[in-house]
Amino acid sequence: MATMEQQYNKIRRKHSHGEQNAVSIDRLSDLPDSVLCHILSFLSTHDSVATTILSRRWSNLWAYVPNLYFDSEDEKIINRVMLLRKVQTVHTFHLDCEIYRSAYQLETWIAFAIIRGVQKLDLCLQDEDVFPSLPKCLFTCKTLVDLRLNSCGVIPLSGAVCLPRLKILRLICVQFEADESLPHLLSGCPVLEELEIKLEFDMVYCNVSSPTLKRLVLEFMNEGCGGICDRLEINAPTLEYLRINHCCFEHIKCGVLASLIESEINFNSRYLLAFVGRLCNVKWLMLDFSQCTEIIIDSVISAWTISFRSLTELVLTADCCFLSKFLEIADNLEILTFEFSEPCKESWAEPPQQVPTCLLSNLRIIKLVDIEGKDYEFEYIRYLLWNAKVLQRMEISYTQCLGSSEEINMLKKISLFQRGSTACEVAFV
Repeated sequence: MATMEQQYNKIRRKHSHGEQNAVSIDRLSDLPDSVLCHILSFLSTHDSVATTILSRRWSNLWAYVPNLYFDSEDEKIINRVMLLRKVQTVHTFHLDCEIYRSAYQLETWIAFAIIRGVQKLDLCLQDEDVFPSLPKCLFTCKTLVDLRLNSCGVIPLSGAVCLPRLKILRLICVQFEADESLPHLLSGCPVLEELEIKLEFDMVYCNVSSPTLKRLVLEFMNEGCGGICDRLEINAPTLEYLRINHCCFEHIKCGVLASLIESEINFNSRYLLAFVGRLCNVKWLMLDFSQCTEIIIDSVISAWTISFRSLTELVLTADCCFLSKFLEIADNLEILTFEFSEPCKESWAEPPQQVPTCLLSNLRIIKLVDIEGKDYEFEYIRYLLWNAKVLQRMEISYTQCLGSSEEINMLKKISLFQRGSTACEVAFV
């Protein structure tokens, strides 16, 4: 493969080789320095420095690029790049280390970026056995807008926290000195809008409280791998998006979520009923109850009195009886994606005496995922096709474990089912 210098020289030689109507086409080098530096800001620092071989015109441009991206670079190279930079500001500082650096060296690099007004700071330490202390100046940076910590550092319990411009915070597999470390950190972020936490270590009490938060993602490792949480509390009245994955909470407390528009929930808890009720205002909802016990599912079905009047799209993995209950309380549902899960009753219960409103007037698209050709699946598909009076399309995907003859028989059987909508198309994907 030709090097960058060879490709560049080939272009420059076109005119000297006598090509008709040829002119110098090195328009890139004719652009202003500010434009070229902006282009280089999308490259890693290693690749940005490599452009110096192109020509004298490019020899020092990299030193004026406001972004620094170091990916597994040698310690001496990082220090030399910092020493030779010409611009006194740093917009983005990304550091990804495969091996542990001394706490002093990490603190020096972070301080270098903070002193120069860094707005986006992304730190990843891939050595999972080492968690050096984070410098205190990181938690009082007046210019930070986006902070991402991945497998590095310990969030302290005490000390000053003042991040007046921070809008995005991602804490991926970091350690917390105590359960109170998280609320202590959030208390110093007055304009925070996005928070993502992936918890890999035990936290008995996870408390997320922010009056400005709009987007929240919580992911907890499965039991036995850390991340075990007994209590979850969320107080975020302006929240618009919520995702919670892989959690088995014993206690869940949640404030009003009147602004919530989208939500993705995947966990197993006996407090499921009360929590899901907080999501009743969403327009888009994904629920995965595949890990829920039959006792939890039955308690939800028997006790639910809430209504999802704003819901227009639902992605659901659950027992077929749970789906039936949900259809009854989501009158304006337009798009449904459903996957049968275990435990699922082998024989579907009697269909409701009254057809749900959404089937009669609003449900336009149904997507059924990983159908296995079981009797209760056919029974439910038949019910949906006949009662969905405005259905435009039903998409059915079947599991790969089916043999070719089983697939053909299943397709033939479903194709013969009567349809309540003359416009309905059944597609096997």
